Amino acid sequence: MAKHRNDGNCGWWHARRPVRLLLVSAAALIISTPAVLAQAMNRGPNINNINVGPRGPNINISPSISPTVRYSPNLNSDDESIRTQSRTRLTQSSSPQGQASGDGSVRKAKKNAPAANDQRFVAKEVLIEVDGNPSNAEADAIARRHRLTRVQSQNFPLVGSTMYRWRISDSRSVSAVIRELVADNVIKSAQPNYRFTLQQQVVAPTEGDPAQYALSRLRLPEAHTLAKGDNVTIAVIDSGIDVSHPELAGVIDGTYDALGSNEGPHVHGTGIAGVIASHSRLMGSSPSASLLAIRAFGVSGSSAESTSFVIIKSIDYAVSRGARIINMSFAGPEDPLIGKVLAAAAAKGVVLVAASGNAGPKSPPLFPAADRNVIAVSATDASDKLFPASNRGRHIAIAAPGVDILTPAPDGKYQVTSGTSFSAAYISGLIALMIERNPALTPDDVRSILTKTAQDLGTPGRDDMFGAGKADAFNAVTAAGAPVATASGRPAATTGASPSTPR
Repeated sequence: MAKHRNDGNCGWWHARRPVRLLLVSAAALIISTPAVLAQAMNRGPNINNINVGPRGPNINISPSISPTVRYSPNLNSDDESIRTQSRTRLTQSSSPQGQASGDGSVRKAKKNAPAANDQRFVAKEVLIEVDGNPSNAEADAIARRHRLTRVQSQNFPLVGSTMYRWRISDSRSVSAVIRELVADNVIKSAQPNYRFTLQQQVVAPTEGDPAQYALSRLRLPEAHTLAKGDNVTIAVIDSGIDVSHPELAGVIDGTYDALGSNEGPHVHGTGIAGVIASHSRLMGSSPSASLLAIRAFGVSGSSAESTSFVIIKSIDYAVSRGARIINMSFAGPEDPLIGKVLAAAAAKGVVLVAASGNAGPKSPPLFPAADRNVIAVSATDASDKLFPASNRGRHIAIAAPGVDILTPAPDGKYQVTSGTSFSAAYISGLIALMIERNPALTPDDVRSILTKTAQDLGTPGRDDMFGAGKADAFNAVTAAGAPVATASGRPAATTGASPSTPR
């Protein structure tokens, strides 16, 4: 006969015989009366409609407001109204997406509400994300439930979601509506419809043809002996581009108006396209590249603005058209939905480049430049000094000329202008040279080569003003032609273009 193990738990059991008899009696009572058990179970929450989540069993719906996206912490004990709303939604929702898993876990909604002093979003509008491609009836049900008016929606296969732009028709604030939306287990994420602005310093357009100092500072003439961007497509997400300008003849591979507007060409978009691909009176950094001219910014006063929803549409279009590089010469607040789309684009091998911003040394990081998947570019002048308005930060990867840059302007004209916008455009064109030289380069390969071949500026080593330093086009393109080692240590690519590689 096996010996009985007398551990701490068994000792407790035998030392408390009266308690043991009481527990056995209680168990017998429950077994003998099934109705009692059924009644007790009915008091608990109905988990049949709880949505399944990938990150554990906690119901993490938070009423707190934060300027950054994250999975919400557990409910605070001092907000009973939100907790009650959450329990009601979990027990009463009849959505097919609200299903329970065996461990009782639920999907956690993402939230991103603006800080109290942050007004960089469209008033009375919110964006929500829902898995898959819901029907109109399902979307209308969400609108009725949250007292919202649907303005615009689009399915984005790139991230497997449908995004909706909604208008708040009553006196509720954007923050308050987002707080309500994240408690709805049908909704994947909710956030403001943020505003973004182009990064250009306003300078009066001028005629003339002064020396393009940026070419020599970047060593582009030498790099052009190796590559000029042939068979590489760059998407320019910007304001309207004058596609008929002589500098851009033959390089526009497609156009897309994400605004659906009737506005004409704009100085900023035309200038950015020219920095990349001019090839007549001027010389761009990648004169043989193909451009996708994507209008995402509409004129607003003396500048041009766009919103989260429009930028997401633009990125999705660029990826669908096979862009290898996306130039984003604009800046704004951190945007979780844009970040998600950028991550999906990077996963497909798209190299993402953005202006660091023109808000100066005291500005917090601006986005999309500060996104981990984006190459952030600061601006220098003809003496390799930092542009005073250029943003700084740990996210800065590289620097390029951006002060007093001669570019095309609408109606066949030219302009001299400044800003980190143009620094980013020079880098986008340089990357096209690298990809022509070696089409198998990944976004990580590109970043590594750019930073390792840069000319150090400022304090020795990497710094928050210039990143790794000023880009060196000739060194970067030369290095791109060498085999790139993979994690296994084997060469990942050889030189030369490949007809089968997507543009």
